[in-house]
Amino acid sequence: MESLIKRAAKDLAESKHAIALTGAGISTESGIPDFRGPKGMWTTNKEAEAKAYERYDLFLNDPKAYWEELLGLRGIYGTFREQIRQAQPNPGHYALADLETLGILKCVITQNIDGLHKKAGSKRVLEYHGSVNAVRCISCGSRFPWDEISPDELPPRCHKCGAALKDDVVHFKEPIPSDVMEESEKEASRCDLMLICGTSAVVYPFANLPWMARFHSGVTGLDVMGYKANVKIIEVNADPTPLTHEGISDYLIQGKTGEVLPRIVEEAKKLT
Repeated sequence: MESLIKRAAKDLAESKHAIALTGAGISTESGIPDFRGPKGMWTTNKEAEAKAYERYDLFLNDPKAYWEELLGLRGIYGTFREQIRQAQPNPGHYALADLETLGILKCVITQNIDGLHKKAGSKRVLEYHGSVNAVRCISCGSRFPWDEISPDELPPRCHKCGAALKDDVVHFKEPIPSDVMEESEKEASRCDLMLICGTSAVVYPFANLPWMARFHSGVTGLDVMGYKANVKIIEVNADPTPLTHEGISDYLIQGKTGEVLPRIVEEAKKLT
């Protein structure tokens, strides 16, 4: 593993536009359960999984009932949200923030809704599936901090257009917000290094981003098959993923993100 850590540090130090993709694996070390792992929230509670599939329809059909559930007045979702809000960053989150401070990492694109990258100090974070710390208007796209809404009126209304607000978290059957999707795809297409941390790479459309980094027809450095030869894709994951098996990533550093990423940062500091 040590040689791979040094290799990753060297690749990062030599990159011009490095970005990171993160998933549930980086936050489980902060005590946030994943959803589909052996002890995941949906693995152990099928009712919670079924409700998750219904939540977006609930908002569309009955915004008041949606907000009652969200605020913990009904169901278990409010309790889960509060658990996330109480969580704190771990060394993996801080390591990515350090890479940004060093000028190496340009952006973090995360599947996670917990806001821990921002808590750790990362400045440029694209929250692909939204955040528990914001609410969003699906009519005009505006976002507001939670402390700007009042539970006195349910559903709360958009300050700009008056439409019903929803949680910023992207629910099943809900489209990814266009601004986040477009910016994420732009970053994936322009990067020359992608550091993939704690994601199984099976949830789409997020899982398309490594493929965009590897195959993108609008950049130089492509061979005749459209393969982007000048991009490095590095995985830091507990287990191999489809990216490993299908040769999309260059190499896998197998281990916990909270242990591997700080070691990469220490090696990178020696090279900058």
